[in-house]
Amino acid sequence: MRKGRIFTSLITFLAVSFLFFVASPVSAKATGAAPVDAEAMAMAFFPIATHIGAMEGEPPSAAVYQRGRIVGYFLFTRDVVASKGFSGKPFNIALGLALDGTIAGARIIEQHEPILVIGVSAKDLDAFVAQYIGLDIRTPVKVVRTVRNENEVDAVSGATISSVVLSDAIIRSARAVGRVRGVLEGAAIDFDSFTSRDWSSLVDDRSIVSKKISYGRIQAELGSKGASLFPVGASEPEPDALVSEVFVALATPAQIGRNLMGDLEFNSVMGELEDGDQIIFVAGTGLYSFKGTDYRRSGFFDRFQIVQADKTYTVKTSDYRRIDELAVEGPPKLRDKALFILPAATGFDPAKEWRFELIIKGSTPEGRIASAIIPVIYELPEHYRLKSNKTEKTLFGYSLEDMIWVEIWQGRMVDIIIVLAALTCLTIVLFMQDKITMNRHLHSRIRFGFLIFTTVWLGWYAGAQLSVLNVLTFAEALRTGFEWQFFLLEPLVFILWCFVGLTLLFWGRGVYCGWLCPFGAMQELTSKIAKALNLPQLKIPFVINERLWTLKYVVFLLLFAIALGDMTLAQTLSEIEPFKTAVVLHFIRDWRFVIYALLLLSTSLFVERAFCRYLCPLGAALAIPARLRMFEWLRRRWICGTQCAICAGHCPVQAIHPDGHINPNECVNCLNCQVQYFDDQVCPTMVQQRKRREKLAASPAPDLSKIPNPKGEVTP
Repeated sequence: MRKGRIFTSLITFLAVSFLFFVASPVSAKATGAAPVDAEAMAMAFFPIATHIGAMEGEPPSAAVYQRGRIVGYFLFTRDVVASKGFSGKPFNIALGLALDGTIAGARIIEQHEPILVIGVSAKDLDAFVAQYIGLDIRTPVKVVRTVRNENEVDAVSGATISSVVLSDAIIRSARAVGRVRGVLEGAAIDFDSFTSRDWSSLVDDRSIVSKKISYGRIQAELGSKGASLFPVGASEPEPDALVSEVFVALATPAQIGRNLMGDLEFNSVMGELEDGDQIIFVAGTGLYSFKGTDYRRSGFFDRFQIVQADKTYTVKTSDYRRIDELAVEGPPKLRDKALFILPAATGFDPAKEWRFELIIKGSTPEGRIASAIIPVIYELPEHYRLKSNKTEKTLFGYSLEDMIWVEIWQGRMVDIIIVLAALTCLTIVLFMQDKITMNRHLHSRIRFGFLIFTTVWLGWYAGAQLSVLNVLTFAEALRTGFEWQFFLLEPLVFILWCFVGLTLLFWGRGVYCGWLCPFGAMQELTSKIAKALNLPQLKIPFVINERLWTLKYVVFLLLFAIALGDMTLAQTLSEIEPFKTAVVLHFIRDWRFVIYALLLLSTSLFVERAFCRYLCPLGAALAIPARLRMFEWLRRRWICGTQCAICAGHCPVQAIHPDGHINPNECVNCLNCQVQYFDDQVCPTMVQQRKRREKLAASPAPDLSKIPNPKGEVTP
């Protein structure tokens, strides 16, 4: 009992250590929402900028200008994708998107990531986001542990999931705004290819679009407004007379503009353009001129306008280029020919549909002006668009490009194959446990080898350590809005949880805790070293041991209850698990966390798996459904606990009760008890069977010749 009191004091000391070393105030804090000077931030992202426009569009973004010319766009990720971090709370990143599709600037505005608050400084997070400056959003960006190629960024150590989610928010937000603002689509048009074409072929494939307007149509529309094209009393043409025939084209692609203008003129006009400027070709014939003459006085063209979506562009005379003759073969006789330049600053998108609206003016008898608007709709033909070599793949109706976990799984395919192979081997061991435990040396080699694999590869290399955080996050997701994509971001953790779910039904919680938990494996290996050095082992009286079991359930239930009200606090207190320090961060962390983890490991020198048995909230979370298992794999005999307690003495976690039954909530499926069960040198029942066999084998064979026959005669 004295040993029990000593150990109880030790557990109390560890709990106090946790509160002192881990739960004390930390230096780094989450970045809360604060007022943001968007203009100042945009100026920092674009040093050449002079001002920014209003947040507009869907998704919203603000154009950034240099003296009237757009140089990029400013946006907040929260307005575009509304991503949530590891904490389940939204975060916000300010981004600058340059016209060439690169990230001009990135800065965190708001985040509530507790996994980044504890042990990872805010500077680490800022440095991670800063890596995106200069990256091209058109190419895949991968979050990796060590950068080897362009368009790769270093994940924040110990915060891989948060890093991937932040990366996804940056790239998806920038791409969404890029599509709307024409940054991405503009690059998808073939502006350079050229083959000689005549007028009719350009009209036939709708590179040039035309519309004929009769006098009857115009007069009907003007007449509905009480006006007419000609003054009252003037002679009028026939209703089918041609008022105007308009020809419209986007002349920026060489296939159109170079054929229309010729090499010299086309090159001359293109040389005047700024990046992103577009050329509109308009020609017409008939009674009505689309140019008129008033533009010479007013400085803009009032007989037409260009409309795209909800934007209307009025062309100034400074953007007008005269054409005397067309170079293309076979054009009709045209009254007017002109080129009009739409600067990139207007936001005109050549990849989207637009329309040329001819404004034909008439007057009422009272002299009031009325107008008839005739639209000519234009959309660049499909063969001018560059085809992507990548075929869009979908899964369950979702684009794989938007499913960031797919890329992560592809990048970790080797690790996935290794962990699946390891789980397959473990499953074989569990199904063949009788055969394996009959051979003490075989079991010992398999057990030791798997503990090394779990500690070194699964833990320190792959970082696949499950945590009570996973349980709390899953419960929070069910309560606030479940999304599979978030849980698929860590492929090895997801695979392990799937395996744990299956093994809970077949074997209980011990499969993970005993074979796949890196920190549990570290404790067991530490205990083996202590035993090899003949360090004294502290045997806890079962009465005290049984009561100390309840501690981990209290810890788990407290964390769960706190998580319902304050997820950030719950995740902070979940640092009672030393997993992140000892496994994920390889003890490279603030000294408080390292000392706490080492204190827990040091207890395993004297009490095997002390943390697993008494403090681990994950073990408690798995133990609660452990009794739902479908089979009893561990063999027992009637003498177990009544006449023999050898198995109980070899159980590393004292999960065998004095009456001989095994507590599934505490068993780690190490199979030590089964080794004793089948050992004919240790188990009393097996010893008796062995001695009986040996005695039978040592007895002389009976002389069959002395055995009388049925008649009582003895064969001579």
